[in-house]
This record gives sequence, structure tokens and C-alpha cells, in this order.
Amino acid sequence: MYAVIKTGGKQYRVAAGDLIKVEKLAGEPGETVKFNEVLMVGDVIGAPLVDGAVVEATLIETRKGEKVRIFKKTRRQGYRRTNGHRQFETVLRVTSILGGGKDIKWDGTVSLTTKAELNARARNLAPRSLAAALDTDVDLDTAPVVEPAVVEEAPKKKAAPKKAAATTETADEA
Repeated sequence: MYAVIKTGGKQYRVAAGDLIKVEKLAGEPGETVKFNEVLMVGDVIGAPLVDGAVVEATLIETRKGEKVRIFKKTRRQGYRRTNGHRQFETVLRVTSILGGGKDIKWDGTVSLTTKAELNARARNLAPRSLAAALDTDVDLDTAPVVEPAVVEEAPKKKAAPKKAAATTETADEA
């Protein structure tokens, strides 16, 4: 089952468990956000809203979105201007859709891992988990020592023999 909600002047088709990006909303990561402007639930269409329908979501992060480039140019006048903008956006995980005679809840767990942390993990710049990074119980005295592997160099090729310089008699030597 899905619902159509309205927020930030836009409409979004959502289902339980979906990850959506909307215009910036107030709140901290982990908070529950409720959307009362539900335009449609399943096959029930509101006029203009479905009575008593609520979509609940968990706020994961608020971040800057993709960069938008604004380029202005006037032909044959040498006029060029480049500008840019990054809009703030909020990432939400839809947890439940209530109303329209149906109640759908998502059974999964909401991970509050941000996109920046996922990108850092992909580039091997961050530990896989914070708990693993903080709770390492490795005793350096008893830990096995890993010796660096010795790489033998390949034998070098012998240089090609130099050609003997051709002896030419010049007019002075003759």
C-alpha cells in the first residue's frame, strides 16, 4: 500500500520503508515526523485530504543537496556569469501509514547512518562501525606481529652492446 503526501510544496508517493528526500524540515536525527496532509491512501482519494490519515517517518539527516549550476550568457557580447546553489534537504525513512481504513507499519530498523559516513566508508576513510572502532580489546604484547612481505626484485636486463664507433679517416689524418 502507498500514500501520496504533500510537503514543501511538492507531492511524494511513499510506501512503508521508503527512503525519501524532502525540503528541509525542523528536527533532530532520530525524531519522528508526522505528515497530516495525505492526499491519497491506496485507492482512497481525499477531497482534498483523506480524513484522519497520517504518514509517520523518522528523520535521518538534514544535509545540503546536489549543486545546481546557474549559467547566464549573452551571445556575441562577452557576457558570461556562473553561479551555484545547494538547497538544504531532509532525508526521511517512512515507518508507517495510518488511515483510510488501513494501517501499514514497517518492521525494519531505521539506520541513522548519514550519506557522508557511507561515502567515507566507501573510500576506506572511516571505520566500519563506531562501536568496533572504540571497543577494540587488542593487547599489543600478545597480538601477533605481521612481518612485511619481502619482495624480490626481478633481475635486470643486460644492456645491449654498444656499436663500435666507425673509424673514418678524415682529411687531416691522411
